[in-house]
Amino acid sequence: MRFHFSAIAASFLASSVVCAFAPTNNRFCEIRSSISTSQLAASLSTSQLSAVGSNANERIPMRQGSCVALVTPMKNAGAVDIPSLRSLLQFHLESGTDGLCILGTTGEASLLTMAERKIVLDVAVEEVKGRIPILVGTGTIDPTQVKEQTLQAIDCGCDASLVVTPYYIKPPQRGLVRHFETMADLGLPVCIYNVPGRTGVDFLPSNIGKVAGHPNIVAVKEATGDVSRVQKIREACQENGVSKDSLLLFSGDDGSTDEFVLNGGDGCISVTANVAPALMHNLMMAALKKDVKEIKRINSPLRRLHQDEFCEANPIPIKWALKRIGKIETAYLRPPLDELSPEYHGLVENALKEAGLLLSP
Repeated sequence: MRFHFSAIAASFLASSVVCAFAPTNNRFCEIRSSISTSQLAASLSTSQLSAVGSNANERIPMRQGSCVALVTPMKNAGAVDIPSLRSLLQFHLESGTDGLCILGTTGEASLLTMAERKIVLDVAVEEVKGRIPILVGTGTIDPTQVKEQTLQAIDCGCDASLVVTPYYIKPPQRGLVRHFETMADLGLPVCIYNVPGRTGVDFLPSNIGKVAGHPNIVAVKEATGDVSRVQKIREACQENGVSKDSLLLFSGDDGSTDEFVLNGGDGCISVTANVAPALMHNLMMAALKKDVKEIKRINSPLRRLHQDEFCEANPIPIKWALKRIGKIETAYLRPPLDELSPEYHGLVENALKEAGLLLSP
């Protein structure tokens, strides 16, 4: 019965608080219901309440800026490298990273068990809870598994879920609308993840506008590389009676992130930020201020890295880069992924040097 009561309780709790995954410039969601946590407590037994994530009133809002799409460091035998994970989390706190996205594509989430996911979530909560928003990837092809992973994220104390469009099966737009609303009904704020290059399906701006009024749909990670999507999504929100600024819009394409924000976006969920967190934070702050000169100064040395970190499938190159700069012990990836081919070592190393992240001999 844990699954059932977690879903009910999460929905009740979510309706009693202001949406906590809003931008920092006073764009807050409305309070949607007068149901209180005390009313929820009165309606559920002690044993039922123990199955409910207790973080509903402790969630911190996602900030505009740079959110890192964090790798999951592993030992050579394939186990999650917990000491390296803790070190990476502290690295991002110290570097000014504005948000933490764990267990996404870059985190090899599809290759981790539920028990391993819990290990990663528990470590993240222990290290950074309350100091940096924790966005956790809970999207997959099967809605039942999405629900299970979302409820786990609630129970562990995460701040929001990143839900990708179900991949491979190519659901129709009406199916995507229903899917995202169903997941948002679980009670954890949802960031929609649109990456048609990987999933084979594009959640169109017009339909993003249709779900934008849901109190728990609070952000979009747009990874098409099309910066015009910012304006299209804003307009679709207005057409559906929702404030054009009701959603945080994040770029999922490092190469066009600066233009994305200059065109009205709120920041990025970045692979580059794994190795250059302070630079990506500063880049996003400059872009939010429309400081084109500063954007060019920061981003010019990063351009090659934005490109070459995708010389093989993500996260293969970025894990090798992290090992090369000494932030993780191994570049191991779970099969069927594999470590970076030696033919690309020089390419990625030169990109790191150009970015100032490695000293030239």
